[in-house]
Parts: sequence; C-alpha cells; structure tokens
Amino acid sequence: MQGVVMRMDQEGMLVSIGNKSEGLVPAREMRSLTPEELSDMRVGDQILTRVIEAEKEDGSSLLSVDQAREEVGWVAVEEKFLSNQLVEGTVTGHNRGGALVVVDGLKGFVPTSHLNGLQRNAVDDQEEFIGQRVGEKVCLKVLELDREKRRAIFSERLAIQEKRQSEKERVIQELEEGQVRSGKVTGTCEFGAFVDVGGADGLIHISELSWEPIQTADQVVQVGDEVEVYIMKVDLETKRIGLSLRRTSPGPWDTIYDKYQVDQIVTATVTKLTNFGAFARIDGSIEGLIHISELSYNLLQHPKEVVKEGDNLTLKILKIEPERRRLALSLKQAEGTEF
Repeated sequence: MQGVVMRMDQEGMLVSIGNKSEGLVPAREMRSLTPEELSDMRVGDQILTRVIEAEKEDGSSLLSVDQAREEVGWVAVEEKFLSNQLVEGTVTGHNRGGALVVVDGLKGFVPTSHLNGLQRNAVDDQEEFIGQRVGEKVCLKVLELDREKRRAIFSERLAIQEKRQSEKERVIQELEEGQVRSGKVTGTCEFGAFVDVGGADGLIHISELSWEPIQTADQVVQVGDEVEVYIMKVDLETKRIGLSLRRTSPGPWDTIYDKYQVDQIVTATVTKLTNFGAFARIDGSIEGLIHISELSYNLLQHPKEVVKEGDNLTLKILKIEPERRRLALSLKQAEGTEF
C-alpha cells in the first residue's frame, strides 16, 4: 500500500498508511533503497510498503519497503517472462555459485555459467570478477521463476546472445549488396576474416582480402582493425553476409594501363605449365600466357622443354585485354632485349 513518510531516523522510517494509522519500517526492511533514494527522500514523500505485522495495541504496524518492492517485482518480472522480454537488473553481491542481482525490487541469482565475460577455466578469479561488478547494471534473461520457493534465476549470457541475434537480424535487413560499410575485424581463420558491420558479423573469404596472392588472413588484417568492406552477398535465409576488402579499391586489371603497355619488356615468374603454353605472373594477381609458339623459335612439343615453374623470365607484352583479364606475353621476342 501507498504511505506517506512522517519521520526518518537511524531506527527506520515512520509511515502514515491512512485512517490515522501509522507503521514503522525498520532499517532491515528498507535495504532495497539505494543511498541516492535515501538521501533524496523527504517527509511528506509517498512510498510503497507492505504490512508484515498487523496493528499493535498502540495502533502501529510493522511495515516493509523491501517486501513491497519484491511483490511488485514478481509481477513485473512474471509479465516479462511470459512475453519473453529481457529485464534489467543490478549486481548486488556474489557467492560461490554466481552473482546476486536485484530486478525491479526482486532478488535473484545468476549462475556463474550464465555470466558474461567469465572464462570457464577462471574459477579462482570468479569472486574477484563478480566483486568488481557489484553495482553494475546488467541485461538479463529470465530462466526460472518460482514464487512459492522465492526462486528467480537469470542469465546474462543468453540475454546478450538474444540482443546480438536481434541486432544481427536488423542489420541484415538493412544491408544491400554493392554497399560499402565500415566494420571492425573480430576474428581471423585459415579461410578468411570476420568483420562486424554494425551488429552482424560477415566473412571476407581469403580470396577477397587482397588483389595480391596471400597465404593467411593476418597478412592483411588483424583483430581490432577498422576497415571499409564491400557487401558482396546478403543471404536473408541463412543470415550470412559475404564481404570483400579488395573490392573497395581498384583492381590491378582496372589500372593495368597505368603500369604496362604493349611492347613493354617486363620480368615475370612462371606459375603453371600447360600443353599450350606457360602462365607467368608479372605483378600481384596479374598473370599472362606465353603461348607455346612464343616460347622459342624452335618447334616445341611441350613448354617444359624451355621453362619450368618458378623460373624468372624477361618477357615482352604482346597484347593487353583488361576486360577479359588476358595478357599475351612472349619469351622469344624478348630475347636480346634489355630490361
């Protein structure tokens, strides 16, 4: 019931609860009031209390602010539990099993396994970790409510997962293929790098990290790097995002005429042999074909008669076709020329 503060002292609070009745809230029954609330409270302010002992001979009753708030908390948390909503609580303490919290006046518990940021193998640091979080506001998911047993169990880890999933779905709906977005590298692996693009992680395949040939993702990016990425594909069904780092800048074929021209003499490395010629890399990802007829003035049965993979050669550019990603090279026409 609502009451009006009549007096406050070290013993507690005297509250008028109507019909000329008064009740005392002992200090032990108002622990849920924060220091700020206590310092701001004045005579005449309204406060919610619960009668825990009926009127005595002197007409006074024993009241509790904590139990009143807890009852309101049960109702509020039950409503959110039934509608699958997250709740906000405050860490108030800890024990061996986890963290003690208060949610809307309701006392609850977060098991260690459901705390966010605590490594499973860091048992020795558990109490210190939780102790440092006392007073912290936390987002929680209700796991279990049992009013008869006065049992309320919450999970911080699942709440964060739900928030991230909700945020990811929102971001995925906003993304459009062809966009360039800012992001942060969250991880690397043998097949690429993961980038957070505002609440959702996308993958940059290793082939899309650089125009240059690379062996590992960390040759290009590190965890924590801020990057601009090109949105290649958004799959609404699987919730997957394909990204590219290299496509945010012109590719080597787009600017090839800035560095190379027909009849230019270049150095190149043989990368592959076929029956009809040899492929050679002149720069980064730019490879050209030395047709078997351009390897030697002599008639050859196979390119291996003249070259092998890994050879460094001096070649002449015969033709450049950037739109088809083709480059024609010649070994025999470069013989006798100086680079």
